[in-house]
Amino acid sequence: MTPLETAQYMLNQDFFSQWMDIKLVEVREHYCLIEMPIKKEMINGLKTVHGGVTFAFADSALAFSSNNMGDAAVALNCMINFTKAVRLGDTLLPKVFSWQIPEKRQFMILRLPISIKWWSQVSEELFIKLIKK
Repeated sequence: MTPLETAQYMLNQDFFSQWMDIKLVEVREHYCLIEMPIKKEMINGLKTVHGGVTFAFADSALAFSSNNMGDAAVALNCMINFTKAVRLGDTLLPKVFSWQIPEKRQFMILRLPISIKWWSQVSEELFIKLIKK
């Protein structure tokens, strides 16, 4: 399967990403661009997006990037910095590139900036994933 076919297959099985209304915008080898509109169910008591939603969105983006060549990868460590509040009506866009650490072929490190569509960066995540072979 191509990276796009693999990512689409994964999305078809991923009911949580479907609930978040994630769309695949562009997918190629170890890369993906997805988007997600913010729905009212994602808003917390401060009228901003719940941090867990942003984190879950990042994890989905990471999955579509790091697994689209047929490798099964799971998160080993994750860190997030929230740099701007996300609000109802915004659309989130992460661009994800994944790469393996050359001397540690079973690990990959991903840096994942997330932006509001056509606006500024709202968070940045750093993930370390373990590739299961």
